[in-house]
Amino acid sequence: MGKSYPTVSEEYKKAVEKCKKKLRGLIAEKNCAPIMLRIATFDVKTKTGGPFGTIKNPEELAHGANNGLDIAVRLLEPIKEQFPTISYADFYQLAGVVAVEVTGGPEVPFHPGREDKPAPPPEGRLPDATKGSDHLRQVFGTQMGLSDKDIVALSGGHTLGRCHKERSGFEGPWTSNPLIFDNSYFKELLSGEKEGLLQLPSDIALLKDPVFLPLVEKYAADEDAFFEDYAEAHLKLSELGFAEA
Repeated sequence: MGKSYPTVSEEYKKAVEKCKKKLRGLIAEKNCAPIMLRIATFDVKTKTGGPFGTIKNPEELAHGANNGLDIAVRLLEPIKEQFPTISYADFYQLAGVVAVEVTGGPEVPFHPGREDKPAPPPEGRLPDATKGSDHLRQVFGTQMGLSDKDIVALSGGHTLGRCHKERSGFEGPWTSNPLIFDNSYFKELLSGEKEGLLQLPSDIALLKDPVFLPLVEKYAADEDAFFEDYAEAHLKLSELGFAEA
């Protein structure tokens, strides 16, 4: 199904471009690209509970999977106050797009016009890092309508950032340079466990699945292919339930 994007004013478009610059500055100053990508992807839950700015609500921030995202909300709020016309839904997705771009990743297309929704979705719509490929397909495939290729490409977003024990129960980065967006997540996954680097059960599940594994191998060997598929998957995720034709 195609998209029918809403028309936004020229003033709104200019505000988005100015906001992008402010976000680049914030991410450079605070080295906070990983949590900006996380807030964008975690503001999306399903085809119906999509990217609608609800992550800022205390009720949703209290969901177990969102531990630590209050930090991102606090970091972003001074910038959001400068752009009152931009919806939170657009703002959080823009932060994710900028986070990927400024760390060396692909340019993810951004279409403005999301409207904020007042009520957060129910808890339990996000993936559980302790589970395997069936669970990944349930969350990303059945609930979100994404493909196996999308699942593996989006897993590559773990190239940015690290786990914090107090938030997730896991500790450590997936790669040796967690502030650079590249294909090293897949290379590390194929090379086996290393001291100081993290592999979650949901990461290892990619190696044990006959459909996921060839994609892991492809992305480890070809960063351009990963970037192309990641940008497509990120775009899909950022527009679930938005601008449906």
